[in-house]
Amino acid sequence: MQPLVLASSSPFRRQILDKLNLNYDCSSPDIDESPLDNESAIELVERLAITKAQAIAVEHRDALIIGSDQVAVINQEIVGKPHTHANATNQLKSASGNKITFYTGLALLNSKTGTVQSEVVPFIVHFRTLSDAMIENYLQAEQPYNCAGSFKSEGLGIALFEKLEGDDPNTLIGLPLIRLIRMLENENHQVIG
Repeated sequence: MQPLVLASSSPFRRQILDKLNLNYDCSSPDIDESPLDNESAIELVERLAITKAQAIAVEHRDALIIGSDQVAVINQEIVGKPHTHANATNQLKSASGNKITFYTGLALLNSKTGTVQSEVVPFIVHFRTLSDAMIENYLQAEQPYNCAGSFKSEGLGIALFEKLEGDDPNTLIGLPLIRLIRMLENENHQVIG
């Protein structure tokens, strides 16, 4: 079987991929993640997932390379990583009583053949109505400043939600495993023999 490479430095994506008990390497792509003019959230994440995989292909000429990218959208606006407490507070105030749609772009590049499979997988988070105290207490507890949407769903962030909508809970964290398994099988890379 061809070696697998995850084109990511995200510890969250590594934790998700580890669930499949596959041998793989990680390589962090160095790409510009800026959106193009008039590019939708869906177009952006699909392009970036493919671009990340292609960036790694230069070093791995006979591998299956997994690229992934995610954005959060609230009220038709892309919400990035907050990086600061003030930005995180504003993001969670906007999310309060509202919903955020996460779009995760997934690409699998066979660097030997040049074949690319890609897909964008949505996941919707419905937020509870949050008080200022709830937001502040949550941010102090988890400090999710490097997480799009300002929360960690795999931790205390679950307390912020009313309900979740999606086919695969791994999508919310950044790597849709159900879709990835199908893509790997299309390349004759069996997850379960």
